Amino acid sequence: MPAHPWPLFDLRVRTPNLELRLPTDEDLIALARIARAGVIDEDRTAFLVPWHKLPSPAFERQFLLHFWADRGSWDPSKWQLPLAVIADGQPIGIQEMIGHDFAIKHVIKSGSWLGRDFQGRGLGTEARAAILALAFDGLGADMAESGYIEGNAASARVSEKLGYRLVGDEVYAIEGKRALEMKVRVTRETWQSQLVPVTIEELEPCLKLMGVGELGPEEWVRL
Repeated sequence: MPAHPWPLFDLRVRTPNLELRLPTDEDLIALARIARAGVIDEDRTAFLVPWHKLPSPAFERQFLLHFWADRGSWDPSKWQLPLAVIADGQPIGIQEMIGHDFAIKHVIKSGSWLGRDFQGRGLGTEARAAILALAFDGLGADMAESGYIEGNAASARVSEKLGYRLVGDEVYAIEGKRALEMKVRVTRETWQSQLVPVTIEELEPCLKLMGVGELGPEEWVRL
């Protein structure tokens, strides 16, 4: 089977119960349905932008546009890689990795969500472990950063288990209410790599697109 001209579609990150991959349009439609069904309780704040509260069909259209924009705005110096979290062959959420000036900083940021029906099973821990293995073992990152809204105990537990440390906080106004985001960081030294076994497939063709190595003019041309 020939390699995909956009090699990120061939990338696979696997844990005992999950596969992470770049979502196809069919995956995105399935993920929109899962997100529409609920990702958090209505009285909780979990996202800096309350995208999950848009009415249909505006919700579904903006959902698709967001991920299409990630594809279309890709640049080796500034990229967002949203990976579909697949369990038993079905998309159940998104685990995103972001790299801005990665070639210089060697730092990634991440964010994630799972459909409410798939929470509380340890799958969020596996998805975050997958992205950390991709960052540290795959890309050679030195540091990974994330954050969660104060009171999000599940996200706090995942971060703590994987070796993140609290490094600060920031106050936001979300829907007219005060929200405190807790900022966490994990380094190669504090990362609990043994917690979840992870395998990565077809990464090498993607590395230059993610700022690891130099792209030749036959590989990347800005029009």
